[in-house]
Amino acid sequence: QVQLVELGGGLVQAGGSLRLSCVASGSFFSINAMAWYRQAPGKQRELVARITSGGSTNYADSVKGRFTISRDNAKNTVYLQMNSLKPEDTAVYYCNAEGVLTTTRRYEYGYWGQGTQVTVSS
Repeated sequence: QVQLVELGGGLVQAGGSLRLSCVASGSFFSINAMAWYRQAPGKQRELVARITSGGSTNYADSVKGRFTISRDNAKNTVYLQMNSLKPEDTAVYYCNAEGVLTTTRRYEYGYWGQGTQVTVSS
């Protein structure tokens, strides 16, 4: 089992910055990919950014150049640095873990955090 806990959401003015953190804990050896998704009211959950254990990243077009995803494998933590925030970035942000190598030597998928609210005021 893996637990994901997100920290760092809040209210910020447009143009401001926030940094989200997600810490993974539980019984596992490694996590292949970690990602941030977001879901705004009335909209589907969408991928914001993803990073593999090797450091390869990909971003949604809407956040390229403004958001940066990083991870500390030793701390089982993934970060999302969000700069130049816009009102349309307002959403609940969720951490996701995929390809978790558990202590039973199986790869498991589909782990989610509880979400953290990010609100950007205009």
